[in-house]
Amino acid sequence: MAEAHAKHHDYHIIDPSPWPALASLGALIMALGGVMWMQYMRGGNVPIFGYNVANPWFFFIGLLIVLYTMFAWWSDTIKEGKEGHHTRVVSLHLRYGMIMFIASEVMFFVAWFWAFFDASLFPGEAVQYARTTFTGGVWPPKGIEVLDPFHLPLYNTVILLLSGTTVTWAHHALLENDRKGLVWGLALTVGLGVLFSFVQAYEYIHAPFGFKDSIYGATFFMATGFHGFHVIIGTIFLTVCLIRAMKGDFTPKHHFGFEAAAWYWHFVDVVWLFLFASIYVWASHGAVIAHGH
Repeated sequence: MAEAHAKHHDYHIIDPSPWPALASLGALIMALGGVMWMQYMRGGNVPIFGYNVANPWFFFIGLLIVLYTMFAWWSDTIKEGKEGHHTRVVSLHLRYGMIMFIASEVMFFVAWFWAFFDASLFPGEAVQYARTTFTGGVWPPKGIEVLDPFHLPLYNTVILLLSGTTVTWAHHALLENDRKGLVWGLALTVGLGVLFSFVQAYEYIHAPFGFKDSIYGATFFMATGFHGFHVIIGTIFLTVCLIRAMKGDFTPKHHFGFEAAAWYWHFVDVVWLFLFASIYVWASHGAVIAHGH
């Protein structure tokens, strides 16, 4: 009987799982909660059955559901890998999934670069909305002092390039079954990721322009801010890998979780290089540099 139920293929049919449905529910609640939160901030109402639900709590309830689902779902995936279900074919498909996810992230940032270049290459056509100013036919807009690209932005560029080196070191150490090198490489990468976030937060606090001041501020903060958010996500991703590595997880032949984190981190690095070259360096050419920033 045991041999009749033995698996004679490289595929893995997962057990029935509640996580896809729960993730969808959490995402829906979070999206609707975001709308309710924005209505709450502008003093609006969202009446449902005579009760005003315009408040931020629904967003955080949805966020908690999504975070719990992520933890539980990925825990199940790790468990499946340890049980030997991640065969050659399954691992290949996991890699395809990660590649498609990163491709979708590329298109996400393409949208922000598109908005930035549309405004910067055709400044005379910029539309004036409430609370924004005309560009004056130039880019950056008249009256805008920009950040010095060769101060904190360059510092952060060096940080991310170093972090790309340390995560590659960790990967090669894993392939050589060097556990100490793996842990140190990951620890340094996580530390550099945290340092990048602190430097960017300091830069934002002391920026000489605001989000609402002009289309320059809006495109700058949306593009660099979403990148900063991805750095935080990548840092968390690598922190989980660090904890798993310290517990003895990952082998030279089976380490997709770490590999996916490394791919994601390299993607974050590459996006920053484009941001630094275009939004910080190119867009500041001929502009007034804010002193002390």
